Amino acid sequence: MSTPLLSVCRLTKRFGGLVAVDALDFELASGEILGLIGPNGAGKTTTFNMIAGAYAPTGGEIRFAGAPIHGLPPHEIARRGIMRTFQHNMPFAGLSIADNVLVGAHTKFRGGIGGILVGTARRDEAEQRRRAEEMIAFVGLGEAVGVPVTALSFGQGRLLEVARALAGEPKVLLFDEPAAGLTPGECERLAGIIRGIAERGIAVLLIEHDMRFLLPLAGRVVVLNFGRKIADGPPEAIRDDPAVVGAYLGDPAAAHAGMRERR
Repeated sequence: MSTPLLSVCRLTKRFGGLVAVDALDFELASGEILGLIGPNGAGKTTTFNMIAGAYAPTGGEIRFAGAPIHGLPPHEIARRGIMRTFQHNMPFAGLSIADNVLVGAHTKFRGGIGGILVGTARRDEAEQRRRAEEMIAFVGLGEAVGVPVTALSFGQGRLLEVARALAGEPKVLLFDEPAAGLTPGECERLAGIIRGIAERGIAVLLIEHDMRFLLPLAGRVVVLNFGRKIADGPPEAIRDDPAVVGAYLGDPAAAHAGMRERR
C-alpha cells in the first residue's frame, strides 16, 4: 500500500480544560477530495489550523509525504506544499489581480516577495507571472484581470483566493467553507474548479456546511462532533449514518434531496 500524502494520527488539541480535537485520525491521498464536516465547535477549523501550522498540536502527529510536519511554522508547511484558503476573502487592495495571485508564489522565490514585486528576481518573476496568469485563467478571472481588486464581486474575490493558493504549487489545498456566501450558480462554478484541481493530482481537504455543495463533490467525508471523529466514509454512507444524522444532518431526506439536486 502506498504512503498517503497527508496522514493525521491521534491528533489532539487542548485549550486549557477544553479538548477541541480529540485523537483524530484520517488520511488523504493525491487527487482526493475529502470533506470535513460537523456542527459548529466540532473542531474542524482547529484541525485546519494545526495542519497549516497556525496551532501546535497538544498530542498526536501530522505527516506529509511520510515526514512529520506538526510543530513546523506556517511558512515552512506552505513551502513543502500545503496551502489554504480562508472563510473570508482577503485581497491586497493596493495590488493588481495578477500581483495578488503572485503573492501566493512567495515560497517559490529565492529573493522573497519583495524581490518579486520590485522585479529584481527577473527570471523567477517571469516564470511565476506566467503561472499566475495560468491560474487566473483556470479559475475564470481572465476577463477581470484589469479590474481593481476592490471592485470584484464577492464570488470573484473567492476565485481570486483560490488562484492565489494555486500559485504556490500546492500538493494539498485546504478550503475553509468555500461555498459560504456564494449564489447557487457560483457554487456550481466553484465545484467544477475544485474537481479540476483534484484532476491535477492536488489533494483537497474542505470544511463545508452546505451539504448540497459538499456531498456530490467529495469522494469521502470525515465527520467530527465535540472534537472526535464519529464517521469516515463515502457520502452515500455518511448521509444515512444514524450518528451523523443525529449529530449534524438532522433530516436524512433533505440530505438525499440535496445530493440529487447537485448531480
